[in-house]
Amino acid sequence: MEKGMEHDAGQSIAFRPIGYVENDAEEMATPEEIAGRRSRIRIEERYRAGLLGIEECERLVIVFHFDRVKEARMQLHPRDDPSRPLRGVFATRTQYRPNPIGVTVARLVGVEEGALLVEGLDALNGTPVLDIKPFSPAFDDPNGA
Repeated sequence: MEKGMEHDAGQSIAFRPIGYVENDAEEMATPEEIAGRRSRIRIEERYRAGLLGIEECERLVIVFHFDRVKEARMQLHPRDDPSRPLRGVFATRTQYRPNPIGVTVARLVGVEEGALLVEGLDALNGTPVLDIKPFSPAFDDPNGA
């Protein structure tokens, strides 16, 4: 490792939510069931100025905290289905991660006073939202995969 590039593996990093998910998904379900619902992302007042121009975005990358997940699993069967091959956590989309962060691309349906209406967000009601970015094919899907 280069000089000055040392890392403290026990380092703590803190984030503050910029808003919260509002929908009728109260408990874990398949991602498809949750994502099929329309959600509202209520943005905290102090961050609402950051929504300027967002209505021009067709899709958004939503970064959120799996706040109800209390364990990490380094290996698991995807969707807890034993018929699926065992995988390492980093080869899955599971919520049972060392840092319980979710990332989903959602379609922007509308903008209300201090809130975004989206479809395709697989997050439960009350989930803290950490960041929102416009989906950009150049950054998020550079090879059109």
